[in-house]
Amino acid sequence: MTAGIYGKPPSDVVETPAGAVQFSPLMPGSSELEKQAEGSLASMTLLAPPGTLERRYTIALALRALAPGGAFVAAAPKDQGGTRLRKELQAFGCTIEESARRHHRIVTCPRPERLQIDEAVAEGGPQRLSDLGLWSQPGVFSWDRLDAGSALLLDYIPALSGRGADFGCGLGVLAHAVLKSPAVAQLTLIDIDRRAIQAAQHNLDDPRVRFHWTDVRDPIADLTQLDFVVMNAPFHDAGSEDRGLALNFVRRAADVLRTGGACWLTANRHLPYEAAMAPLFKRVNLKIETAGYKIYEAIK
Repeated sequence: MTAGIYGKPPSDVVETPAGAVQFSPLMPGSSELEKQAEGSLASMTLLAPPGTLERRYTIALALRALAPGGAFVAAAPKDQGGTRLRKELQAFGCTIEESARRHHRIVTCPRPERLQIDEAVAEGGPQRLSDLGLWSQPGVFSWDRLDAGSALLLDYIPALSGRGADFGCGLGVLAHAVLKSPAVAQLTLIDIDRRAIQAAQHNLDDPRVRFHWTDVRDPIADLTQLDFVVMNAPFHDAGSEDRGLALNFVRRAADVLRTGGACWLTANRHLPYEAAMAPLFKRVNLKIETAGYKIYEAIK
């Protein structure tokens, strides 16, 4: 039987089984834990997600995939759900042992014969949100609300035309607005989160759209000479601020745009986009700066 792993637990916190199958939806190409047959894994090692609904859902699916008696190990930073692991696993019917190492809590247990996970699976799975009218899932960026940066950008994006891309597309909120223009011939949606891509596929029924579950920074065949790119660029990676991540999105946009093509983006006010954008674009127009965000139109 196969060993499973979810995420990238620090090697100095828990040992990663050699040859384990990766199940994190944030790692393109990984397997889907939702589709793993019940009782098919010999062991599971998991870096537990920080969000409560996402974490309980992931742990529940991981336990379900384990064979009865299979070894389960979960770790999380103390301030990102680690202190809750014991009670959550006990509620699922597990008898656990707990330890601490390098600011992480670690819990281990055998998979019990009977699991009490139905509620966690239902609450953390894909769901249609009546307020947004969109499919979403806990763990996806801004999964249950329209984030302020995207909302502001929606007020400024003009009617676009030609071929374009939505970098870090999330649920497809920006894409939905872009596709209202009949002059848009093709729109490529890219996100590193499989759950976001799957939700966007539900939310956008349009033959002009194509989807890529991948890192924006990785090359995509024929993603070149685009007329436009839209983005609400992320600036966090694995929960920590990473200014280079957002700037890499901007550089990637410059790479794929044709001369004269436009990049429309929302940016957090405290991030230094201007210096990075100046050598990449012929013209950078600051449309508005308010409420912690800046909206730019950058012309290649």
